[in-house]
Amino acid sequence: MLYEQIGEEVRNYIDQLTKPRGSLGRLEELAIDIAKMTGERFPNVTPPGVLVFAADHGIAKEGVSAYPQEVTAQMVLNFVRGGAAINVFSKQIGAIFSVVDVGVATDIHEERVIDEKVAYGTNNFADEEAMTKEEAERAVQAGYRQANAMIDYGIRCLIVGEMGIGNTTTASALLAAISGRNVAELVGKGTGVRDEALKRKRDVIERALAKHKPSASDAIDLLTKIGGFEIAAMAGAMIAAAERRIPILLDGFICTVAALIAERLDERVVHYMIAGHRSQEPGHRIALELLHKEPLLDLRMRLGEGSGATVAFPIVNMALAMLHMATFSSANVATGSDHDE
Repeated sequence: MLYEQIGEEVRNYIDQLTKPRGSLGRLEELAIDIAKMTGERFPNVTPPGVLVFAADHGIAKEGVSAYPQEVTAQMVLNFVRGGAAINVFSKQIGAIFSVVDVGVATDIHEERVIDEKVAYGTNNFADEEAMTKEEAERAVQAGYRQANAMIDYGIRCLIVGEMGIGNTTTASALLAAISGRNVAELVGKGTGVRDEALKRKRDVIERALAKHKPSASDAIDLLTKIGGFEIAAMAGAMIAAAERRIPILLDGFICTVAALIAERLDERVVHYMIAGHRSQEPGHRIALELLHKEPLLDLRMRLGEGSGATVAFPIVNMALAMLHMATFSSANVATGSDHDE
C-alpha cells in the first residue's frame, strides 16, 4: 500500500516552501507521488538502476523489422562495450547498468552479460504459441530476480529497457489483445519499416490474434501465446521494484506494454510507476491511457533500450531537490497570495 499520510504531509510541506502555492506544477505532484511510494518525506532516487533485457522473437521471420535478427546479439555486445545510446545516457545520470540475456537466439560469450536465457528466442507466433507457460513464468522470475539483485546493490529508482528485433510487433500484438483496439491504430514503423512491411506487420498481428485468442486479463496466457521473453522479464522486474517500494521510471512503447503485463500479474505495481516519456509509436498513447499515466516528456523518441526514461530521470531528481528549498518561516519571508509572482 502507498503511504498516503506521508504524501499529505509532503503536500503540506511543499505549500510552505518559498514560492507561490502550486507554482512548480507537476514537479510538486511528482515529489508527493514518490513520497507515497517510498514512505519517505525526503525521498532519494539516486543512484538509478538501468536493467536492459535482451531476447529474440520468432515473429521476425515474417519480415516485420527493418533489421535482421542477428542485430539483437550484436547490440547486446555494444551495450556491454558502452557504445549504445542507453550507455551514454546511463553514464550521464550516474546509473548502475546491467544487461541480461533472457532469450537471445545465439549464445553470448561475454562475461559482462548476465545469463538468464530461457530459450533461444520465442517461436513464431504467426504459426504457433510464442512460448510455453513454464517459459513465460521463468522469464518473469528472471526479471524479478535481477531487479531484486540490483535493488540489493543499492539502486533507488528502476529503469527497465529492452533489446530484441521484432519486439514492437510483439508489443503491438499484446496491446491489441489487452485493449481490444483496432490493430491499425496501434502499429507503427518500429525500427523504421517501409509501408509494405508495415502492412505485413499489421496482417501478421491480426492473424495471430484470431488464431490464438489470448485472454486480455491473463498475463501468462498473453505471454504464452503472443509474448516475448524480455517483455516478461521487464514485467517481473517491475513487480520486484514495487514490492521493495522502489519507483519505476517507465520508458517507451515496449516498456509500457510490459507495465500492462505487470499490472495483470499484480495490480498494485501501477502505483509505483512514473511515465518518463511519450514514444512516437502510435500505440504508446493508448498504453499510457490504460495505465492512467501522463508522461513527463515528449521528444519524438522511439529508440527503446530505456533511453527515454534515462533522459527523463533528471526531472524526477529535480522534483525531489525542490523539497530542500527554504520554507517561508525558515527564510523569514512573508507569505503572500496563491497567484503567480
